[in-house]
Amino acid sequence: MAFPLKPDYTIQDIYALPDGQRAELIDGRIYDMAPPSRMHQKLSGYLHTKIQTYIRGKKGDCEVYAAPFAVFLNQDDYNYVEPDISVICDPSKLDEKGCNGAPDWIIEITSPSNPAYDYGTKLLKYRSAGVREYWIVNPFKKAVIVYDFEQEKMTNLYSFEDTIPVCIFKDLEINIAELLS
Repeated sequence: MAFPLKPDYTIQDIYALPDGQRAELIDGRIYDMAPPSRMHQKLSGYLHTKIQTYIRGKKGDCEVYAAPFAVFLNQDDYNYVEPDISVICDPSKLDEKGCNGAPDWIIEITSPSNPAYDYGTKLLKYRSAGVREYWIVNPFKKAVIVYDFEQEKMTNLYSFEDTIPVCIFKDLEINIAELLS
């Protein structure tokens, strides 16, 4: 749910929120974030572990972070997000506050309160900011939509039962059904 319109909310407004209140900022508009469900956390933990294990096994330079993790998408005062999973392969984007610029891969796990935010607002923002790959994981429909922005390929829709190829890592595949079995 978006906060009432005010001209140009900034990152300072995000930092001024009461302790424990999480929100994101896109193009100067604040979006309140609902607390995650148990299934949301289970999916996030599984995906984070799968990706981190892969990167470590390859001795890769990429780093994976689970929310809450600050991403300053456009490196301006009007865009601040906390994706459920962020994979950053350019270490120069990372500092103690978070990621400055677009992560290479973002995964969002939808909540029933505002799915249009992940499917619309964030989709457009992530694409225009330079994210290479974006996954929307929908635990209610047991589906994953994969956007390969780097290759400009068609969007792919997968079920949790499918083995899902990762676009930015050609030899990584994820099967969410493993988590649920």
